[in-house]
Amino acid sequence: MKKLTDMKYLSIPIIALLLTACGNHQHPEQLPVLGQREWVEGDTVYHQVPDFRFVNQDSQIVTNETFAGKAYVVDFFFTSCPTICPKVKQQMLRIHERFKEDERLVLLSHTIDVKRDTVGRLKEYAQGLGVESDKWHFVTGDKDAIYEIADDYFSIAIEDPDAPGGFDHSGRLILVDENRHIRSFCNGTDPEEVDHFMEDIDRLLQEMGPEEAVSTR
Repeated sequence: MKKLTDMKYLSIPIIALLLTACGNHQHPEQLPVLGQREWVEGDTVYHQVPDFRFVNQDSQIVTNETFAGKAYVVDFFFTSCPTICPKVKQQMLRIHERFKEDERLVLLSHTIDVKRDTVGRLKEYAQGLGVESDKWHFVTGDKDAIYEIADDYFSIAIEDPDAPGGFDHSGRLILVDENRHIRSFCNGTDPEEVDHFMEDIDRLLQEMGPEEAVSTR
């Protein structure tokens, strides 16, 4: 696993994200919107996660509409990962347990090994964690589409025969709001960072308003 500090993998948008996120845990009233932005006719246009279409562990189609009106936490993994994925999944489980009764937040995990991680294998993996698809989607799909959207989440997913398991990927967890804006991220292998990340989730949910208000939008 190469370190994220290896600059050959950091595109300009990722560098911009890292710079924008400095001081992200100083607890301003609202979380910042991270990433590049443009000014169009006097309005600020923020980076948004593009349209996507994948298949989850229950063979259900998962698109942006699946998360309409909700915030969600994203990661990239593969079931046979011999390095960081088990650590990241334990931290994702912490998030799942803390927010499992809150319908405003769901989880989204993309496999980057689409050849071996079939729908059936993802189903077994989710069952092993004891989670359901209405709260946590494990998705597969077109390899290029998954690798491309990793860039949009400012994450890393690279097929690399020299890396453990054949893939180089970050252990980053990314928080996306109901408007497809990235609002926070953390190192998913570091429990202390994940503690702060969950505080950011709380702040975003406060910003969104109570569950009743969100469900009626």
